[in-house]
Amino acid sequence: MIDDEVRIMNQEVTAFEAAVARIKAGSHPHAEAKALYEDLGVDERLGLLDGDTPFWEGMAEIARGYNQRPYVHGEVARLGVPGIRFVDGPRGCVPGQGTAFPVSMARGATWDPSLEEKVGEAIGREVRAQGGNLFGGVCINLPRHPAWGRAQETYGDDPHHLGEFGAALTRGVQKYAMACVKHFAVNSMENARFHVDVTIDEATLHEMYLPHFKRSINEGAAAIMAAYNSVNGDWCGQNTYLLTEVLRDQWAWDGITGSDFIFGLRDAAASLNAGLDVEEPFSQVRGMHLRKALEDGQTSWEYVERAGLRLLTVQLRSYAACVEQDPPVAVMANAEHRALAREVAARAMVLLKNATGGGAAVLPLDPDTVQSIAVIGRLAVRPNMGDLGSSNVHPPSATTPLEGIRAAFPGARIIVVDQDDPEAAAKAAREADVAIVVVGFDERDEGEFIGAGTLTDPELLGLFPPRPAGVEMPKPKKGAGMTAGEGYGGDRTSLRLRPIDEEIIRAVGAANPRTVVNVVAAGAVISENWRHNVPAIVMMWYPGMEGGHALADVLTGAHNPSGRLPYSIPTSEEHLPAFDRDAHAMTYDRWHGQRLLNKLGVEAAFPHGFGLSYTTFGIREGSVTSGPDGITVNATVANTGERDGHHVVQVYGQRTDGIHAGEWLLAGFLSVFVPSGRTIDVAVPVSLTALGSWNPATKSIEAPAATSVLFRVGAHAEDPQALHLAVAASRPQP
Repeated sequence: MIDDEVRIMNQEVTAFEAAVARIKAGSHPHAEAKALYEDLGVDERLGLLDGDTPFWEGMAEIARGYNQRPYVHGEVARLGVPGIRFVDGPRGCVPGQGTAFPVSMARGATWDPSLEEKVGEAIGREVRAQGGNLFGGVCINLPRHPAWGRAQETYGDDPHHLGEFGAALTRGVQKYAMACVKHFAVNSMENARFHVDVTIDEATLHEMYLPHFKRSINEGAAAIMAAYNSVNGDWCGQNTYLLTEVLRDQWAWDGITGSDFIFGLRDAAASLNAGLDVEEPFSQVRGMHLRKALEDGQTSWEYVERAGLRLLTVQLRSYAACVEQDPPVAVMANAEHRALAREVAARAMVLLKNATGGGAAVLPLDPDTVQSIAVIGRLAVRPNMGDLGSSNVHPPSATTPLEGIRAAFPGARIIVVDQDDPEAAAKAAREADVAIVVVGFDERDEGEFIGAGTLTDPELLGLFPPRPAGVEMPKPKKGAGMTAGEGYGGDRTSLRLRPIDEEIIRAVGAANPRTVVNVVAAGAVISENWRHNVPAIVMMWYPGMEGGHALADVLTGAHNPSGRLPYSIPTSEEHLPAFDRDAHAMTYDRWHGQRLLNKLGVEAAFPHGFGLSYTTFGIREGSVTSGPDGITVNATVANTGERDGHHVVQVYGQRTDGIHAGEWLLAGFLSVFVPSGRTIDVAVPVSLTALGSWNPATKSIEAPAATSVLFRVGAHAEDPQALHLAVAASRPQP
């Protein structure tokens, strides 16, 4: 200790660095945080609890470009405390020119958490290379309706699947930086996010909308960002039930909680009392009101210390655990990360249909025999990596579908029709060996949204500090992701393609029996007006900076399609929950997605977990074992076709007793690579908690007994070839 004090006085190391060294040597982070906190003055203690940038200065910075550098909260330079240095996501590192990975929904379609962990490692390195230490991009909100504008930022609509991917991204990121999970909680409406109140009963909340958050923080997530909306009458940024009763009392979590940006809390004292640790990203509501609230007794210095100690502890813990503190800037979008982005994009694409055309399956396409290709669609000739909101990444380059096709078919004649012209599209299709149509959505159709009325809403404007003389309300650059009133983003107004796109698809399908439709989207796209008119359909998502090359990899068979839908696609909007994007009040229940289709007794166009391949797989010889590590489904996966490929073994469980008896829920999955003609034995971990029910007496989810569960093991939720298994009841001892 004396040596550390001498070195600090000699400015060889800071007090924070010395504390980190002691933690590495075995000291407890809480004790070191307490010692640092005792050395802070009053202003420094309050400064931990919000952003370091004055509000209007920060707003002007956002207008020039969102998150061009990390947003800093609670830096204490004299002690070397770095503060929370926030970098957004989730499709990559927002500052600098980083790797634009496929959107999270695409990555969820890989059904491979180990691959997502690699993505987390790459993002974590880039965050640190840009001077950040917290990644705010572990988005695991459950999209109860596919119209949600930010569906692209999450992984799917099943709690177990969401939790495994949130945990994987957390593991990867936290090798380099703190991982922040968002938006807590019940956040799945974009246009109404600043005013909607969601009513939800306690059982539905804990069984459907919180398990994935619990899974991610159990994996070690350092932070949670509260949502904008209110839940059961209380704003999430000052919701005592969510921030204290659930996170602290029920889950015993000791990380930090932060507000969503600018409109994330309404009352300085109430937020601190409820358990919100830091206001993000600037000095705003707390900067204006917290001192007065302390003087008036609306809150206490005890709560200031509680939040401050948490904020210091997570920083110390993170810096002591990081495998690399300062990766070089050259890591940004380097060759390794680009290759990973391409691999993930190819692994994510879902082959929805591959019927015969001209006597043979349309896909894959052989570059040696295809002599002419019609490439059709406005989205074929432009990068389309997702919305322009807070998740927007700025890679140094991006590949369009057209560029990827040209690179993969160097000897073919390419005919391009990028206008909304069905007649020209059909003509081009008739002149080509194959027609490739790219349709779907872009940043104008779905994504993060601030409406024109947001910056004129008196309640929201009341959260802003007084505007200094001569300072005008900043106007974001045209096309910036959060530009108000310019027609960017928001919840989708339709789940179907544009009428002109559907007309083009039908015209091209009639003109060329070898037509492939590639859909760019995040949530479900209802395709009943056209899917029967074409032989091949690929869900290509928003595929990131290497998306054009990845699409070509899938179309040519350089990559055997392995993506599986992370949700179901219905045949009608009538088979979905109610959705009003302008609602001020909504009630959420447990029925959405595949489970709602099952309840209604209707078939999906494409069920949950569905996806085709260029080879054939079978799952056989299954059994269920119960041991000290939990339940495992054992099976043999056979590749009976002529191509190597990945298959996703999916385990759905059904309780035979209890209040949810009869429902099929995802309880386990495993992506496995199987060479052609080979069989692989797999052991799929199964979560009985995913089938559990809320016990109000114990305030916890109680898992069913393994002997009261039936398991269905197959390729998707409605697989007619699925194995049906059960745990054998214990035999009485003689």
